[in-house]
Amino acid sequence: MYTSRNKNLFVLTLLVLAITLSFSETVIAQKNTGSKTLTQLQQEFVDLKFGMFIHFNIPTFMDHDWADPDASPSLFNPTKLDCNQWAQAARSANMSYGCLTTKHHSGFALWNTKTTSYNVMSSPLKRDVVKEYTDAFRASGLKVMLYFSILDTHHKLRKGHITPAHVEMVKAQITELLTNYGEITALIIDGWDAPWSRISYDDIPFEEIYGLVKSLQPQCLLMDLNAAKYPAEGLFYTDIKSYEQGAGQHISKDSNTLPALSCLPINSSWFWKTSFPSQPVKDATKLVNDNIIPFNNAYCNFILNVAPNREGRIDDNALEALKAIGKLWKNNGSVAKLAVSHAPIVSSNIAKGRPTNSSWSDDMWIMDFANDDNFETSWNSNGTVAKPWLEVDLGKDQPFNMITVYEREPRIRKYRLEYYDRGQWKTIFSGESKGRMNIQRFDTVWGARVRISIDDYSEAPSIAELGVYNERR
Repeated sequence: MYTSRNKNLFVLTLLVLAITLSFSETVIAQKNTGSKTLTQLQQEFVDLKFGMFIHFNIPTFMDHDWADPDASPSLFNPTKLDCNQWAQAARSANMSYGCLTTKHHSGFALWNTKTTSYNVMSSPLKRDVVKEYTDAFRASGLKVMLYFSILDTHHKLRKGHITPAHVEMVKAQITELLTNYGEITALIIDGWDAPWSRISYDDIPFEEIYGLVKSLQPQCLLMDLNAAKYPAEGLFYTDIKSYEQGAGQHISKDSNTLPALSCLPINSSWFWKTSFPSQPVKDATKLVNDNIIPFNNAYCNFILNVAPNREGRIDDNALEALKAIGKLWKNNGSVAKLAVSHAPIVSSNIAKGRPTNSSWSDDMWIMDFANDDNFETSWNSNGTVAKPWLEVDLGKDQPFNMITVYEREPRIRKYRLEYYDRGQWKTIFSGESKGRMNIQRFDTVWGARVRISIDDYSEAPSIAELGVYNERR
């Protein structure tokens, strides 16, 4: 078995391709998108409407979606690899783009990376699959997106084992992908802040990775597939809201207003299985009528996974289904115009898990639930309190320039945000609530405590999360 799991990690700092990036100067809101605003890029994304997810990697050769992290590169041997066939199949369904799994959770890279020998060049194929894919899809007039897993079990990039060298490896690999393969419409990240990976946005610092992506390709959207953990009203740690249907994540077709993506495999799972050629695939009519059309009407792009087989080609039953979709549906132009939304939240929440205090709480739902990084729990004020308040102790004087308040039900009508500075409370914001999700950005202030004071409400307030951030601007 292949055993060089960690031998290159200690030199990864030297393999960031000699790029020195000043993240403190990175503009992470709508200004940092080249000639287009973030809203324009989001509009272009949802206007693409329908694309092909391509799960193709070491798991293809193992009959499991999660591969053995010690699997030898010799397993990866697609003898008839044909990325042009993939592109033509996408065109037959009137898709607008593709997205390839450049590295899945077990860490095998499908490109000629300098960061590790655990890559396609060590396999019998010895060809850069990412290059062949990007060339083929562009030649067919299709946009190019890339999937990249933060979780990497081969290199022990997992909870409890993460080192600075791992962070440098992630940066180096993303740098290669966004430097050597032309314009990338979106980088879709997986295995980050997920309950099954448990890698937090602090373990691998999201804001640094976000800044790196925008520095390399300002018009590349960054998506995190775990975005559905967060409220539907806010873009937390992503440019595009994502919903994985198989994981029980479903967009509201009636109320969604944010740019979104919904994903589903045409087969029973993501990577190819030996049973796929003889198993029925999902019905073309249902895919069109239950997914593409209603999702597009809700600002949601639909990406359908089509898994190549061990030869590197798409099976006949999947090809026929794609042709059937193409006869039923085509992209007739833009969806409705997106409203301008708040810039994505990409910074660490410095209030998470900090000590809290509050006015009288209701039963067990005390103040600690308001900053536990769980949007399904909340601090509930006792209904007899006329002027409820909730306070977070940040531990020391430190800078911050954004506060978020999320209610599971919109009950607060008017509120104030305050911070404690040199013995007195100072007001940052005073005004009306805009609904369940309130995001307030302001000039940087310094303080050790933050408080929300509620001046008017319809029912006893219930705050699920109070977040405090110091974002780089």
